[in-house]
Amino acid sequence: MPRRKQARRTTVRDIRTILRLTHEEGLSVREVAERLKIGKSSVSTYLLRAREAGLSWPLPAGSDDDAKLERLLFGRVGRPPRDLSEPDWALIIRELKRKGVTLTLLWQEYRACHPDGYGFTWFCERVAAFRQRMSTAFRNRHAAGAVMQTDYAGPTVPVLDPATGVIHPAQIFVAVLGASNLTFAFASSSQKLPDWIDGQVRALAFYGGVTKAIVCDNLKSGVAKALWFEPTLTATFAAMAEHYDTTILPTRSKKPRDKAVVSYCTLFGFR
Repeated sequence: MPRRKQARRTTVRDIRTILRLTHEEGLSVREVAERLKIGKSSVSTYLLRAREAGLSWPLPAGSDDDAKLERLLFGRVGRPPRDLSEPDWALIIRELKRKGVTLTLLWQEYRACHPDGYGFTWFCERVAAFRQRMSTAFRNRHAAGAVMQTDYAGPTVPVLDPATGVIHPAQIFVAVLGASNLTFAFASSSQKLPDWIDGQVRALAFYGGVTKAIVCDNLKSGVAKALWFEPTLTATFAAMAEHYDTTILPTRSKKPRDKAVVSYCTLFGFR
């Protein structure tokens, strides 16, 4: 069995090169790591320690001594401290309810204010934990093939007509299977009944089958009266459900948890 290759030990000379390539030549952490054959995390750590020690490039006079420079950079033992400031989680939850606001966008704003703060995974986990503390909710476990949830995403997408050169806003129809989270998206010209029916049909064709129920938004063009167990559908939407031998369950007004899977996709963005 071949022996594992030993990692190259980073020297003080390498740290000087890291500072020079970063501040003088403007290379990114990835580019510096590739040039010196050093891990990106190591390069980031050395840059952080240099920033904490007040060092940049060119180095101040008297920094030619390797031992002195090493004491400046590594006098503190242990992992470099991080910015432990936490966002206002209540404000984050309120911001998520706004149209077009996603977790990625909020995390980027947090890192802009706290460059040495926590990563995206930590941010998402803390948001989920804060949500759970705020309110308790029943966890709905979906059986495979039981439910397809459909809705329109909030933001529109500009679409250019190649024939006329006119830009039209396109509505994004989204369908998600409850059990697998398999997602289908389709751009339509409007949210009117023909486009609403077309989106449902295209989604079923994409999945290659029909679910037992379709949990959908209570769109006025498809739902005349939105009741959870006895809804009144428009004639065309009811005819489509009869043709596919499925049940239509429009969600209640202002109850996004009735279609939580598709609401998550339209609110937080597609993965």
